[in-house]
Amino acid sequence: MTEQEFQAVYNRQAERVYKICCLYLGNPADAQDAVQTLFLKLLEKKIIFQNEQHENGWFCIAARNLSKDLLRSRWRKKRIDTGTSMCEYNTAQSLQAQKNPYLEQALRELPIKQKEVLYLYYYEDYSIREISGLLKRKESTIQTQLAAGRKKLKQHYEYFLHGGMPK
Repeated sequence: MTEQEFQAVYNRQAERVYKICCLYLGNPADAQDAVQTLFLKLLEKKIIFQNEQHENGWFCIAARNLSKDLLRSRWRKKRIDTGTSMCEYNTAQSLQAQKNPYLEQALRELPIKQKEVLYLYYYEDYSIREISGLLKRKESTIQTQLAAGRKKLKQHYEYFLHGGMPK
């Protein structure tokens, strides 16, 4: 991979990788470290992508797996949580969420499986079938997680909006 090809891939994928890492890690500094680590792995393994869909899928899964590995690491478990807030994204959807702190707070409360399905469906525009393939879960499971995530998000949002705490 030439330097120009690497730069082009980085420009296309860095924000996607950062968002996915933020989804799991919840900390901008950790997410930025994960982005660097993932792109170093790309250089080391010299991966050639068949097409844009293959590239997008590889980065989604690789970012997810790297984030899960980091969450399981001993270093992460021993680290003191400084209370750093959820990562912020530079997209139209996230700008809306930034204007509405209750939505961001509600998103933080969701289980990771529901967050990842909601993210892939709404932010990355993957279909249920595509998400099923990426996450290696049944389509019915994805549909259930999507529905449950929407329901919980709505409940948490309403509680935070009205000054309460989620159930």
